[in-house]
Amino acid sequence: MDGKVVVITGGTSGIGQVAAVALAGKGARIILIARDKARAAAALAEISQAGPGLAHRWIGADLASIAETRRAAAEIADGEPRVDVLINNAGALFNRRRLSPDGLEMTFAVNHMAYFVLTEGLRRTMVSSSPPRIVNTSSGAHRGATLDFNDLQSERAYAGFRAYGRSKLCNILFTRELARRLEGSGVTANCLHPGFVATRFAAGSGGLIQALMPIAKLGAINPRKGAETIVYLAASPEVETVSGLYFYQCRPAAPSEAALDAVAAARLWIESERLEAAALQRA
Repeated sequence: MDGKVVVITGGTSGIGQVAAVALAGKGARIILIARDKARAAAALAEISQAGPGLAHRWIGADLASIAETRRAAAEIADGEPRVDVLINNAGALFNRRRLSPDGLEMTFAVNHMAYFVLTEGLRRTMVSSSPPRIVNTSSGAHRGATLDFNDLQSERAYAGFRAYGRSKLCNILFTRELARRLEGSGVTANCLHPGFVATRFAAGSGGLIQALMPIAKLGAINPRKGAETIVYLAASPEVETVSGLYFYQCRPAAPSEAALDAVAAARLWIESERLEAAALQRA
């Protein structure tokens, strides 16, 4: 990873921070996209200790906002001649339905639209790098989920875990359609299930989810173990030309049948483009 540039979201805690530190230790220069200045500074200190003298930095942005995500992508694209790895890892779960600054359901906005908008904003820069990789953190929680394209924003009925599962299904469908569209460009795109990890995840979700999560996490794996597949997909020569797959424990795994629906993947892409354009028009 010497001389390579890695952009990562969700890198100020949990598996994202562990992955960022590990990749810095392999010689990569890390660019964090984060909202919280104090957490970003603390993460950068640890990253800089693992990979000293590499000019690691962070960019402030609220990934729930399409405009801010676009701005962060533009800032990186304007200032970096290359981006070798993009790790879309930030995620959230909410007990009650909330709306993003663009009026989208918050889980969908953070867990899917941020991946889509940031990736599209950096695509041109990545195509000019060689050989670049996109790594999307999904989850086994996608199993059992289906998409209702007439209610992507969960207006009719909302449940926190259901919305989360749908967003993780979106991650896989997005990855598969992205890989198809990038075929022949040299850019690869893969996604992963990190396992059930004991992190800050859902710490601010509220309600019963937040109350029960500490109990559930008693049986969870540690962040170092959960980050292994992210680091593997970002750095391993074994997957340099592999694209469009879903990984678990550093191996390809079979996602749900719904995640293999190519028609749904293409439709989700078109709908995501429409939502991004509408949000930017309003801004």
